[in-house]
Amino acid sequence: MAHALVGHDGPCRHIHGHSYELCITLKGQPKNDPRSSKNGMVMDFGELNRIVKSALIDRFDHALVLNDAVRDEIPLGGRELFARTIWVEFQPTTENLLLYFVEILRPLLPSDIELYSLKLSETATSYAEWYAPDQKAD
Repeated sequence: MAHALVGHDGPCRHIHGHSYELCITLKGQPKNDPRSSKNGMVMDFGELNRIVKSALIDRFDHALVLNDAVRDEIPLGGRELFARTIWVEFQPTTENLLLYFVEILRPLLPSDIELYSLKLSETATSYAEWYAPDQKAD
């Protein structure tokens, strides 16, 4: 995924990319049914991978994510080079992308499973984390 940070005072104001890594922690009770193929699992990792692939990876992989505030300033035109441009209503920092991913993933999980934490790394040493217990009650 590539992005540019509007108004940033460093090189991140230019279009640049990262090889992001997303870590997800779920909260729930392991199934206790010896007849079930999911016995002992909170959620089958295969099912979680399908959700993440469909909702995030298929959409954001090799995409250019830009703040909608600069849509009129960037002449992307229908060129193939910019065919995978995603316009968002926020500055596409790792922190904001992480919060956006939380909002995308939460409703896709089974009702008995809670999204507990997400960690989005843009480099080996730069990352943002989100924890459900740190959030204020609605």
